[in-house]
Amino acid sequence: MGIVFGIISCKTEKSNAMENNDSAKDTLRITILQTADIHGQLDTHPELFWENEKVVFKNRGGLANIKTLFERERKKNPNRTIIVDGGDLIQGSGYTALSKGKVMTDIIKNMGYDVIIPGNWEVVYGKDIMMDVMKGYDTQVIVQNMYHDDNEEPLFPASWVKEIEGIRIGFIGINDPDVPIRQNPIFSKGISFSGVDDNLKTMVDDFKIKKKIDVLFLVTHLGIFKQVELANNSIAEHADYILGNDTHERVRKPIQGKYAKVTEPGAFGSFVGKLTLHLVDGKLVDDDYELIDVDPEVFPANEKIQALVDKAKAPYKNHLETVIGYTETPLYRYLTVENPMDNMITDATRWKTGADISISNGFRFGNPIVPQDGKPAPITRANLWNLLPVNEKVKTGKATGKQIKSWLEKEMHNAFAQNPTERFGGWLVRFSGMKVDFNSQNEKGKRVHSITVNGEPMQDEKYYSISACVRPGDPLDNLCRMPNVKDVEVKDYTIHDVVEEYLKENSPVSPTLEGRAYCEYLGEYSFSTVPQTDYKFQ
Repeated sequence: MGIVFGIISCKTEKSNAMENNDSAKDTLRITILQTADIHGQLDTHPELFWENEKVVFKNRGGLANIKTLFERERKKNPNRTIIVDGGDLIQGSGYTALSKGKVMTDIIKNMGYDVIIPGNWEVVYGKDIMMDVMKGYDTQVIVQNMYHDDNEEPLFPASWVKEIEGIRIGFIGINDPDVPIRQNPIFSKGISFSGVDDNLKTMVDDFKIKKKIDVLFLVTHLGIFKQVELANNSIAEHADYILGNDTHERVRKPIQGKYAKVTEPGAFGSFVGKLTLHLVDGKLVDDDYELIDVDPEVFPANEKIQALVDKAKAPYKNHLETVIGYTETPLYRYLTVENPMDNMITDATRWKTGADISISNGFRFGNPIVPQDGKPAPITRANLWNLLPVNEKVKTGKATGKQIKSWLEKEMHNAFAQNPTERFGGWLVRFSGMKVDFNSQNEKGKRVHSITVNGEPMQDEKYYSISACVRPGDPLDNLCRMPNVKDVEVKDYTIHDVVEEYLKENSPVSPTLEGRAYCEYLGEYSFSTVPQTDYKFQ
């Protein structure tokens, strides 16, 4: 079943029912708290905000601080609070990478979650480690569409039901079926995925009716665009809410689709989404939503969780907190096109390899590194793992201008397709040595206006040397999803080796936005938006 694009402007029956009951006596309030895409971030860290047309930074997050928030909210509404995490817990930091996710086990076990789903990055250390770590949480894990390859048995239960004072709250977990494409293919070896299709609709409908569910949540790790589309598809006909995850968006007012409302509560543990359900005589009549900043001044660290965090970090701390360089300008990665963080990384790989063009994936994750009081900010190995949480060897090869342009068109479609079901993964790839002018609003295959390499117009038949990182499981002649690359060579050094060497020789660095890729429609500071909604990143 296809997912039809567009947000309806008329009121739904569900929203009308809520409005018509505003004056009814509120007999029951149920609180749903949601975290998403924590990406192994254990501590308070700098977070980027867009305020008054400027980038500003504030300290946010920390698992021990989130625990304090959880406890306060449970105290406000005891026995009526459910806490959900939407995946991508065990990848994204040096501490999770070096321990293969195991630093998270005892911490998450003690956080007080009720239900968790796996995200697209949970597969990063392989199926067996994912299963061991997630089972170690001693928390209900659900996902409807992940199976053992060999016997087609589900990895985890598809759903979970919580009954509160006679109200049955149902949850169905759904991970992105494109995981084997988005991630290095070898990561998800042994796992098969089913899609967002008629079979899912049948399962959702049966669950709602047979389990006598009063309020139904789809907990999805699909990305905001596909989650909004799902809210308009009859698959979600019997769902009330889609607790979305994956794209790190900060939805401050739930997005109303034809059948369900969509949330997504940011990333890195910097925010917690709070949805309050108002029920009268067993019927959902209204809701309130708030995206809560995890401000350490408001939510001081819980001592027990902080002790578990410190214990988990101890074996890796000396290595990871070693300073490897300095930056005089903020390093961040939130813009859809070009970011200072990736300018530094691609400059480093081009410096090391001598390639004409160096490429970095369009990752969304990586906490900012911010100079204070006019002094350069130290860059540690822990920071490096935040920027590049998969440390693969560098790969070089040669491709024609025509190949590179065709590849760029595909990458732009992945990031900017007007049909959100055709979008996946992160934002636009980043690069050094090349400048691209494009229009994100053009149709597929017609977005690129011009490309220059080292100041000269790109020539279709000329070969250019390029570098990127190995993606385990890809064919040898693929380079960052570009097929049929010639003269491929896998270097004996990794991307972390390159950045450390570059910083040792060139610190302090001061990367800025240079217009390496530019689209007039998007402008210099292009944060993600969701077409046909009023959502804006801030």
